[in-house]
Amino acid sequence: MAGPGNMYSALEDAFARSGSATALCRPGSERGVTYTGLAEGAARYANALAGLGLAPGDRVTVQVEKSLDNLLLYLGVLKQGAVYQPLNTAYTAAELDYFVGDAKPALVVGRPEDTASLAAIASRHAARFTSLGLKGDGDLPRLAAGASAEHATVERQSDDMAALLYTSGTTGRSKGAMITHGNLESNARTLCEAWRITAADRLIHALPIFHVHGLFVAANTVFLAGGSLIWLDRFDAEKVLELLPEATMLMGVPTFYTRLLALERLNREACASMRLFTSGSAPLLAETHEAFETRTGQRILERYGMTETGMITSNPYDGERIAGTVGYALPGISVRIADAEGREVERGEIGTIEVKGPNVFKGYWQMPEKTAAEFRADGYFITGDLATMAEDGRVTIVGRAKDLIISGGFNVYPKEIEVELDLIEGIGESAVIGVPHPDFGEGVVAVATANGSAPDEAAVIAALGERLAKFKVPKRVFFVKDLPRNTMGKVQKAELRKAYENIFS
Repeated sequence: MAGPGNMYSALEDAFARSGSATALCRPGSERGVTYTGLAEGAARYANALAGLGLAPGDRVTVQVEKSLDNLLLYLGVLKQGAVYQPLNTAYTAAELDYFVGDAKPALVVGRPEDTASLAAIASRHAARFTSLGLKGDGDLPRLAAGASAEHATVERQSDDMAALLYTSGTTGRSKGAMITHGNLESNARTLCEAWRITAADRLIHALPIFHVHGLFVAANTVFLAGGSLIWLDRFDAEKVLELLPEATMLMGVPTFYTRLLALERLNREACASMRLFTSGSAPLLAETHEAFETRTGQRILERYGMTETGMITSNPYDGERIAGTVGYALPGISVRIADAEGREVERGEIGTIEVKGPNVFKGYWQMPEKTAAEFRADGYFITGDLATMAEDGRVTIVGRAKDLIISGGFNVYPKEIEVELDLIEGIGESAVIGVPHPDFGEGVVAVATANGSAPDEAAVIAALGERLAKFKVPKRVFFVKDLPRNTMGKVQKAELRKAYENIFS
């Protein structure tokens, strides 16, 4: 039986300890938000949500821009015992309709300018709608501003769901990963210890907060430690470079580092106050790792995780950070490299990463068969990522068994794009692949056959842009006579990747 464990209770204790210390500041703003202010804001949002009828366990679907109010909403949802479901702001109305229909939330929170479309979607699925804008405008911030700053945190068990995060599916249907309070707290505490995060740290927060990296890895850890966030609405290389002397940490995706390296002013002096640069959400090229060290004297710490698990492995804080590897299993987490039957392979051999620990999610929302298929009988979760493990336990990822593309830190599953491509007039069959891209890590590329004359590439890309989030839309579309296939008729995507691997270089 799981014990008491609302993640917000752990944060609330940290807020009380830190009191008047700065929790968050915006560059150029004279006043930051103290931990006392953060706690009061979270309480006001929790009371506002309770006033809207939100009960413990209810889902809250959120598609809004990154802002302090967005962060307070997340904290308020946890405090009220509800379930936070963040969505990428790039998702289209068609995509949002699926997420709302599947999650069955009690409340949908969207941007004021999207009220007409999102209110209609919410109503169609028997959910309530309210708005929250970038500058504190919208109905929900107004409700929160008038609510009490006193709120008793709702008790939850550690295995109760705290967040519902959707990951794209290889079959085209997105899956909702049920993240528990215990998952969030265990991973945040583990990372604070592993990366030596303390109240003295100042983290440049330039990540989105609609996924694990920006919300759980960055914000949760810093708040638990009592440090402060230097809050940016988005990543801007020039701005980040300007802020480095004021900070001690930066958490980013590979794109952050390639864009920083493009600035001549990036040097050792600019990074003199920094103690930690981390990279995740996508593979970091070894040449980027080495170029960054040459320019700054800092070795980027690469780690590995998933939506379903939070962080799994990390290069060591003290010790050798080897470019191209993701380090060792974090404390309390068990990692093995296994064959198709779940048997551990010999060290150095390629197999699938399987993981077990308090960080691993409780399953996929309303998909018991899919959940059962992804877990071994002994409780290990099958990640689908291919890797090797050295004799000392260091993990190196070599591929992705689930055909995942990671572009700019976002997960892209080819099947979802292929389904949309095949609906476009003039396209016969399609295959979507990821190939090396100097800025995004991988660029999404579509290869298709034509029924008669090939459609115009720009027109195809424009059509997809109306149905898919921008990061999923192929950067290039190529037409071929036939797609390469094996004897079983399966498209040979490895051949396509090889054929188009240099188009962005």
